[in-house]
Parts: sequence; C-alpha cells; structure tokens
Amino acid sequence: MPQASVMFLKPFISSPSTTLWSESNSCKNAINGNIRICRRREVVCLGMLAPRKFMQRRRKVEVFKDAADEADQRDWRKLMLEIEEADSAIEVLKSRRVKNQPLPKHLVVGTLIRFKQLKKWNLVGEVLEWLRTQHWWDFKEMDFLMLITAYGKQGDFTKAERVLNYMNKNGYPPHVGSYTALMEAYGKAGQYNQAEAIFRRMQSSGPEPSAVTYQIILKIFVEGDKFKEAEEVFKTLLDEKNSPLKPDQKMFHMMIYMYKKAGSYDKARTLFALMHERGVQQNAVTFNSLMSFETNYKEVANVFDQMQRAGVRPDVVSYALLINAYGKARREEEALAVFEEMLDAGVRPTHKAYNILLDAFAISGMVEQARVVFKSMRRDRCTPDLCSYTTMLSAYVNASDMDGAEMFFKRIKQDRFEPNVITHGTLINGYAKADNLEKMMEKYESMRVDGIKANATIFTTIMDAYGRNKDFGSAVIWFNEMVSSGVSPDQKAKNILLSLAKTEEEQSEAKQLIDNLSCNRLVNIVEGDDVVNVNDDDDEGDVFEDNPNEIMNISGVDQHKHHVVEEAHSL
Repeated sequence: MPQASVMFLKPFISSPSTTLWSESNSCKNAINGNIRICRRREVVCLGMLAPRKFMQRRRKVEVFKDAADEADQRDWRKLMLEIEEADSAIEVLKSRRVKNQPLPKHLVVGTLIRFKQLKKWNLVGEVLEWLRTQHWWDFKEMDFLMLITAYGKQGDFTKAERVLNYMNKNGYPPHVGSYTALMEAYGKAGQYNQAEAIFRRMQSSGPEPSAVTYQIILKIFVEGDKFKEAEEVFKTLLDEKNSPLKPDQKMFHMMIYMYKKAGSYDKARTLFALMHERGVQQNAVTFNSLMSFETNYKEVANVFDQMQRAGVRPDVVSYALLINAYGKARREEEALAVFEEMLDAGVRPTHKAYNILLDAFAISGMVEQARVVFKSMRRDRCTPDLCSYTTMLSAYVNASDMDGAEMFFKRIKQDRFEPNVITHGTLINGYAKADNLEKMMEKYESMRVDGIKANATIFTTIMDAYGRNKDFGSAVIWFNEMVSSGVSPDQKAKNILLSLAKTEEEQSEAKQLIDNLSCNRLVNIVEGDDVVNVNDDDDEGDVFEDNPNEIMNISGVDQHKHHVVEEAHSL
C-alpha cells in the first residue's frame, strides 16, 4: 500500500490583516490542489520554510578601477583586519610607517571614517589622541570636533570637557558640535542634570542648538525619565511661530517612544497622526514604534496594513512584531504565514525573528514545527543561540514531553552552552505542571549545584506545586524561603499564595505574610537602606540582549517574561 502523503501548511498572503486565516481552522478542502489546512496541531512540516534563492551564499564580485586601486583596497582591508585582531589601532598604524615617513592622509582619514561608521568610538578616540602627538599631522579644528564627539559617544565627560577647554583657550570659535558632544557625554554617563544645564546654556547664550542637539537632548530626557522636560522642549519645537527649527522624523520617533515608555498610548497615537499633518515623512521605524505597544494582534495587524497602504515597505522588525503578536495570541498559522511572506518579500530574517517564530510554536507545544524552525536557522546562517535552545526546550515542556525535554537539555550542554536560570526554570516548570515534585526538586538542586540562584518565578513555581500537591503549609515554607533568599515576591507570587489558602485561617495567614512583607519594605525605605532584589531575570537580559534596540520574547513558560525589544526606536 502506498504511504499516505504528509499534510502541510504553506500559506500565501498578500498582506496580513485581521481577517487573515479566519477560515483556516475549519477548512478541510485542498487549496491550489496540493495544500491543505489541517487541524491546529497538524500545521506541519513538509515544505515549511523552504529555502529562498536570496538566502543562498553568493560569491561577491568586486569591481576595481585598475590594478593600483585593487592593491590599495586590499591593503586597506588588511589594515582593518589587523586592527580588529589586535583591538588596538596605534601599534598597527605605527608598523605601517616606512623610515619615519608620514602615513598617507587618505589612509588615516579612511580609517577614521570607517571606525566612525562602525561606531567604534574608542578606536576613533585612540587614533586621534595619537595623531595629536605626531609632528607630521596638522591637527585642525575638525579633528578636535571628532575627538570630542568620540568622548561624547563614550560618555567620558571629563576628557570631553578638557578638549573643549583647550579649544576655547586656543581661540577656536564656539561650535555647536563640541557643546552637543559634551552634553551627550554627560547624558551617556547618567548625569542628566548637567546635560540639561549645558543645553539651557546653549539656548540662552549660544551656540544655537542644532537639530542634532535637540535629538540628543530629547533622548537624554527620555532615558533619564525626565518626561516633563522632554514634552516642554518638544512643544516649543511644535510652535511654528516661535520654534527655532521644525521637529524632524527622529524627534517624533523619540517622543512616540517616550509616550510608550510612560504608558501614554493615546498621546503616542496622536503624535503619530500629527506627523502626517505636519508633512513629516513616516517610515518603517514610525509604524514599528506604533506596533510595538499594541497588545492585541488585531491592532498590530491593522497598523501593519496601514503601513503597506501608505507605501512603506515593512522591514524585518515590522514582520517580527506582527509574528510576535500572532504567536502570543496562539495563532501559529498566521505567525508562519507572515514569516513566509517576509521570506517571499526578500527580507532576510534575523536571529530574533527566528526566535520569535520558534516561540510561536513552542507556546502551544508544537514540537515538530518548532524543530523545523530550529533546523532552518542553521541552514540560513542564523546559528541558534541559548535563547533558541531554551525556547526549543519549552516546546517539549508545553507538549508535556518531559523525556524529550530531558534529552534536549542534555543536548544544550553537548552543544557547549551553559544553561542559565531561564533554561533551568523551564525544566523545573515542566515537572511542576506534571505534579512530579521529586523530579522538580531534583532539577532545582541541580541548578543550585551549578551555582545558579533561583529567581522569583522559580520560587513561585515550586511554591505553587507544593501548595497544590501537598498543603498550604508547604507553600508558606517556600514563600518564606523566597524572602529569606533575598528575592522579593512579585504580585504573581502573592496572588498564588492567596489562591492556595482555602480556609479562613489560611487566608488570614497569607494576608499577614504579604502585609509583613510590605511593612518591612517600607521600613527599609524610611531608614534609607537599599532593598536588594536578587532577581536573575535581570541577568538574563544580558543573555538575550534585552534592550531598546532589540526584539525577543519567550513566553512559552511563565518565566519567559522578556519584553518585545523595541529595535525600531534606535536613533
């Protein structure tokens, strides 16, 4: 008998919308003759994420003007490689000097420009500091401006001030770039008040702030949570009669991000509409900013549709935000459909985009589909990282396949990754859901042996498991263990403790524990003591690079609480 054909889903869509795949779950007939939408857990595998031509390795063909140009280009690239390997530019540049002859100017300038493009400001500063000591290099005003800019980008306000004072003493006219760089240096160092003081001085006595100055001061205000000051500055710019200049796209983006950070979503939407009214061009970053704070997948899809109707081409962040929204809503078919459309559009997926799609299947325990995504990452030169491995592990856990989870956990170590608190917590959570307290505690002790401290989520998971499977007293023991370990119980931990209390006496005890916790914290604040919150989720942010320039969300298990990274807001 011939083998039954494997059913698979390879969706094709013109643009994601709120009606996307609305009939997919009930459809049982073939589409286009050989594609069928199956039941939710049978969205598989064969033909899924087929390789695209644009993702294949291609040898880059270089064109040079002549043989001399080719030799010059190759020599310069060799220089860059040597500096990168040495992690220092000075010794490499010294070795290029022949018989104390000066280095060619185009070589020095080209090197500085390249480092500036790569944002390797430490190397820019290092080279310029060296050039100041070389008799053969005429160190001019523009060199000083680039040097103070390098210090500003690194947050070294002491050196930036020193250079500015030197320029003033030697008769260089005040330049908006140098004052802006000093202001940025204070902002990077967290000295927000000093940065604001420089900005106010520029407004009152000059030099007149430029558009870049306003962009940077708005960013400093937002980073320092000085929202009121940022609003006042931006309102001044919106005043067409008195504004020194018109607010540009980057300023609008920063203010939209500020309102998102402050939770003022209506104000962010109003500002988004104002951009169109003022004739400020909206690009993918603008729409990504709007999508990033929408919590409902329908709203995210609406913004995505709006972006396409406006003729703006979605970038990888746009697709990732939409995939993330569908994944959170457990709409795996739509998430896969959007990812396939992204590939069809020729947009190369990033690590984070793959991790988000992987998470969409892992949340629902769709192991086979998650494995296809995991394997596709290697094929497309997006080598899985620890985040990918942990998400894949959560797929087994959410499928209640603890044997598979154990085998994959061993593979993580075999592939030379060190499981962190999130990885261990995923396994602990799996046994807690299976009510296997013995294995749960075995994994907890194994984590401690590895020198990893439990975070609030792990303590809460263990407390809940003991409370459900034993008694309220066992849950209280683990609640107290959490507190004694220096981990502050979050609201979820408190809610679970209250839910485990069944009798009036138990409820009274739970409330008393929570009240005592609040009182102790208040006493510490009044006495001026620092309240230590040992929450290893903060450390995990380093692993997943959870910052405003990135996208990642793992929500398959409770401890995966990383926010969607707002890559769109980077200036």
